[in-house]
Amino acid sequence: MIIYQRLLATLIGSFLLGIGINGFLVPNQLIDGGIIGIALIIHYFFHFQTGIMMFLLCLPICILAAKHEKGTFFSSIQGLFISSLFIDLLSPLRTQFTVSNLMSALIGGVLIGTGVALMLRYGTSTGGTDLLAKIIAKTTSLDIAIVIILIDGLIVAAGFAFLEIDRFLYSCLAIVTGGLTTSLLARHQY
Repeated sequence: MIIYQRLLATLIGSFLLGIGINGFLVPNQLIDGGIIGIALIIHYFFHFQTGIMMFLLCLPICILAAKHEKGTFFSSIQGLFISSLFIDLLSPLRTQFTVSNLMSALIGGVLIGTGVALMLRYGTSTGGTDLLAKIIAKTTSLDIAIVIILIDGLIVAAGFAFLEIDRFLYSCLAIVTGGLTTSLLARHQY
């Protein structure tokens, strides 16, 4: 029964990620943190598909995490594959919503945070920095959301060189919103 619940959580969480990224972040050229943020930067500059880039960038993290999190390795690979697939399948949403940068950051952050939290609650993730944050949270006393915000913040800070100041600030808002949403919804389930 838990396998079906995990699969359903992965499908719904990945769907929410795909909507948040394609419906709200990409149209306003905002980035998220983590591997998704790196994949978005690559997408903006080289027009590679975001989901495929995310998959390629996360694969080494999943393999490395297999040593520390054997129990969640297979579900993370599954989460990575499904999330990457949904991100690319939902790319037509990029032209469907017209909202301000502020609303895009808030709505995108909530959708992404909800998707990540749902997956974490059922022992899966996108396999990238969420998995890395899970390992760090288990080995320290830090809350997983704080770890995600720190990692994501570092990646967005690196993205500062590529973003205009307003897009950088709205990206930071999206990350904080996503991290807080994850914290509220995934609390004590990892």
